[in-house]
Amino acid sequence: MKPAAMAPKLRFPEFRDAEEWKETTLGKLGELISGLTYSPDDVRDSGLLVLRSSNVQNGEISLGDNVYVTPNIKGANLSKPNDILICVRNGSKALIGKNALIPEGMPLCTHGAFMTVFRSRSAKFVFQLFQSAAYQNQVDADLGATINSINGSHFIKYKFCVPHPEEQQKIADCLASIDELLTFEAQKLAALKAHKKGLMQQLFPAEGETLPKLRFPEFQDAGEWESIPLGQLAIRCTQKNGQGKLNRVLTNSAEFGVVNQRDYFDKDIANQSNLEGYFVVEKGDYVYNPRISTTAPVGPISRNNLEAGVMSPLYTVFRFNNSRNDFYAYYFKTSGWHQYMRQASSTGARHDRMAIINSDFMAMPLPVTHPEEQQKIADCLSTLDDLITAQAQQLTTLKTHKRGLMQQFFPALDEVSA
Repeated sequence: MKPAAMAPKLRFPEFRDAEEWKETTLGKLGELISGLTYSPDDVRDSGLLVLRSSNVQNGEISLGDNVYVTPNIKGANLSKPNDILICVRNGSKALIGKNALIPEGMPLCTHGAFMTVFRSRSAKFVFQLFQSAAYQNQVDADLGATINSINGSHFIKYKFCVPHPEEQQKIADCLASIDELLTFEAQKLAALKAHKKGLMQQLFPAEGETLPKLRFPEFQDAGEWESIPLGQLAIRCTQKNGQGKLNRVLTNSAEFGVVNQRDYFDKDIANQSNLEGYFVVEKGDYVYNPRISTTAPVGPISRNNLEAGVMSPLYTVFRFNNSRNDFYAYYFKTSGWHQYMRQASSTGARHDRMAIINSDFMAMPLPVTHPEEQQKIADCLSTLDDLITAQAQQLTTLKTHKRGLMQQFFPALDEVSA
């Protein structure tokens, strides 16, 4: 039987009268290069770099978490520029199939046994195929409900529609230019976030100090900052959800702050019929979540910017006496209060949760300066937040643009007719 053929919805002018695309398998586009099995005894501080799943970040090779083995280890297949590194086995099913193109200028490297490399003469085009829905659909179908690996013999049978090499190159060049722009925009976003983080460390005094490292000119001679217990600036909120009037359950996420639980988990975690014992959280209230994580080593404190809802009594809810408290929304994103929490907490029954009594929590010392200076700091950081939000939206728009282009560029196999 002849391969099925068809044309994409969008085609460059010089290829509009060219032959239709033809269905083929990955095995006809290139070959798989198996990974290296090594033991802890083979690991060195330097030597031959072993690429693993952690080296694949957002479709690119990242060298932030490296493992090296002795250079003369047996069984290592050295990687080449334009090889496509693919995760084929992992404890997390979400990582299976993730891939990145190995760039020029990489140090001498191979890849681990849980990875594979796809080597092809048209690697840059195939890499874009691996970003398509057709690829992800076949990965998902291969994994099924329980398997957390892709079998190589299955992988090379994945089907795609492809054009002549000249058209492949044109598409790859177009999409690669968008990828370069995406990388640039992502770097701008990361730079803005890093700038904000560094600025916050300088605009607030370090723990135990009374002056910040950086101060606006008009406040240079305004004197030292004070330290006042949280309990003198705010009150705990312990109102229960009587008769279950509110059913919007909120969660304080270390990454996203206060969010609607249903949106965050994509389902209801709390029992909707048993919310009477939950605390009422009004808009503008602050919430402390005692659960610790890598990004929140003593648990996060976030302001509720949503409408009123309820939260588990495991959380601590408090409300500032002064409603103009943007200053503290930013302060709690610094680490200036972490040492106090570590000293005031006791070892709880759970290692992933801080144990601190309410009186000690409300005794937490907070920095206080003139209201005008506090507002100036909040306004400065708020402006940075607006820039970060705009940059994130620009990045999202560009990703959407590429996704739409790919849907037009690559014919869907279910549309193919022999």
